[in-house]
Amino acid sequence: MIITAKNLVYEYINEEESGIIDKVRALDEFSIEVNEGEFLIVLGHNGSGKSTFAKHLNGILRATDGTLFVDGFDMKDEDIIWQVRSNVGMVFQNPDNQIVATIVEEDVAFGPENLGIPSQEIRERVNNALKLVEMEDYKRHSPNQLSGGQKQRIAIAGIIAMQPKCIVFDESTAMLDPMGRRQVMHTMNKLNKEHGITIIHITHHMEEAIMADRIVVIEQGKMILEGSPKNVFKNVEQLKNIGLDVPDATYLAYLLNKEGIKINTGVINTEEVIKELCQLK
Repeated sequence: MIITAKNLVYEYINEEESGIIDKVRALDEFSIEVNEGEFLIVLGHNGSGKSTFAKHLNGILRATDGTLFVDGFDMKDEDIIWQVRSNVGMVFQNPDNQIVATIVEEDVAFGPENLGIPSQEIRERVNNALKLVEMEDYKRHSPNQLSGGQKQRIAIAGIIAMQPKCIVFDESTAMLDPMGRRQVMHTMNKLNKEHGITIIHITHHMEEAIMADRIVVIEQGKMILEGSPKNVFKNVEQLKNIGLDVPDATYLAYLLNKEGIKINTGVINTEEVIKELCQLK
């Protein structure tokens, strides 16, 4: 296991305009295990606790209670935070917040330089990272000349150059147009399937979630559903009740079943719906 969380609790103080001070529990005895090399999607509406969980994974936030081990390190130990951060990279929602240099290759080199990597190795890492995200032709460009999707891939390259075992994407496609989202999802899938990097993707786009090995759904700081995309998305009414959508194909199957047309409710794409309909007599 690369990540093991047990009964994780995170509380913060909320001061209302009326002057009332209240403790809010963003994670409520949340437990999960993540396998090395897994592609995990975390779903939940705004305020459910999914981004709070993500920020615990490389020490941005520290748990109020419970235990969290990341890559074998106990996250209660402040002395290991930088070791963990070299193995668990994070890509955030707005790529402009992660780009620090005026030239692409210099930006990608920033992380390895801070790790004290020798110059020759940094150059190799930068070239390899840019090639992996298919941005090697842009290494002399200014990031300001790039599209949102291209900027996000540069941010990803900067993480890759640090050679992490795991990358956490905290709603990293939320600000992108459909083309940019496809580019970033292609990069995630490539990192996971071809290079064995553990991917944890926090998202609210259902078409992205169907790519996962496993989905977990968080509501009010607790895990309420877990399983393969097919098994999770079967729970149409439960997901709708907490403000989440399901893939269009799954919802169509759900509606057809309500009308008495019995097909498999575990379908998650158009091809599977067509196959089910063709099998009807």
